[in-house]
Amino acid sequence: MNCKCLSITVEGRVQGVGFRYFTQNSARKLNIKGFVKNLTNGNVYIEACGEQDMLDEFIRLVKKGPALSHVSNLDMHKIPQQSFQDFSLKV
Repeated sequence: MNCKCLSITVEGRVQGVGFRYFTQNSARKLNIKGFVKNLTNGNVYIEACGEQDMLDEFIRLVKKGPALSHVSNLDMHKIPQQSFQDFSLKV
């Protein structure tokens, strides 16, 4: 298994529109592990680990977001390997 991990900061209209739940559902369908949480500045922060092709599809879905969201920017960085058991919502 060639697992990669990313930190992703999502900017735009991404709070109060079901973005975290959309992200969690997308991650679980793609076997992505990690978490998603709202930031105090209105952005959403994600740490995601998985196979490269699954991460690519996950990023495509996150860029689209749920129907009421509008993603204006993604800031992504590779991070060291993490050992998440699932994909969770954090407060």
